[in-house]
Amino acid sequence: MGDGSVAAKLGNMKAVLGIVAGAGASYGIYKLLSGGRFKKSKKDVTSAELSSQSSDATVQPGSLMAKVSGLDVVCRRPVAKENVDVESGQVIHQATGNLEPQHLKMLLACLQTSSSAQQRCQILLTLGNAAAFTVNQNLIRDFEGIPIIASFLSDPAAEVRVQCLNALNNLCMNIPNQECIKIYVSQVLELIETSPVNSDLQLSALRLLTNLAVTVDHQHLLKESITLLLSLLVVSNETLQIQSLRLLVNLSSNPDMMDDIVQAQAPASVLLLFDLNTAPAVLSRLLSFVGNLKAWTPSAQVAEELRQKQDSVFRVMLDDSSELHSRLIKLLSHPDKDIQNQVARILT
Repeated sequence: MGDGSVAAKLGNMKAVLGIVAGAGASYGIYKLLSGGRFKKSKKDVTSAELSSQSSDATVQPGSLMAKVSGLDVVCRRPVAKENVDVESGQVIHQATGNLEPQHLKMLLACLQTSSSAQQRCQILLTLGNAAAFTVNQNLIRDFEGIPIIASFLSDPAAEVRVQCLNALNNLCMNIPNQECIKIYVSQVLELIETSPVNSDLQLSALRLLTNLAVTVDHQHLLKESITLLLSLLVVSNETLQIQSLRLLVNLSSNPDMMDDIVQAQAPASVLLLFDLNTAPAVLSRLLSFVGNLKAWTPSAQVAEELRQKQDSVFRVMLDDSSELHSRLIKLLSHPDKDIQNQVARILT
């Protein structure tokens, strides 16, 4: 009986590796797209464009998939199907979008029992690619796969945590899934805070939070993250700066978040980014963030209370004593006309 159990487990592992190999041959990993803004809500997010022969992968106008930032599927020609007996430990090699429910169940089961970090990475990558399709997003949730996947946020291997975040990111393109994923926000923020600066872990975590905050429903969960995001602006590279600003622009577009934002602690050195030498993609989003802040008008009493907080966003960026005004005036000579126009609107 024991031998039969071991044989069954080995058969399942061979099966899942067959699925993973077929899926890996069909899809590349998702990549972040820059640019574009969801103008209707003034949120700094890009449209997710999904290219696939499957009708299930079509992006519907106005859907959550059309609003989220930064994911694109790179498709290649699917490998030929090989009809074999799944119960014998072999599986169908096929494109990720064509995975059947039993294959997803098998992937989730093998993910929990795998002792190899490399295998866990590959399984999570396959699940993440599968989650680009709405039907699979729903199936993974129905199979209670979201907590299984999220449990690898604490995996010892950094590359496994990255693939875990990427899979959750794709699953997050589904409103019911967001209700399941929101409980992991504090854990994701902790990953950002404790991971090496400019690491793939930080970037993947920021992408997930940005997509979770594309609507106002869960933005309140991020009210304690403002100081962390502003700190990242002054220590990270351009890619991470842009992703941090996408999230900051989203949050500052929500009037209900403004009280938390203006009271948050801000490094004074963030003002150094308002400079002609700052990358235009960073500066443009930074100005969008400030523009949202400037649109908020506190009462005289609230403004006076905020002035008492020496390092608050209000004191650093909004108060009359801030150096921001003089830095903005210098940016009126920026060679980029769009940036000039942004600055002019803020100063008006």
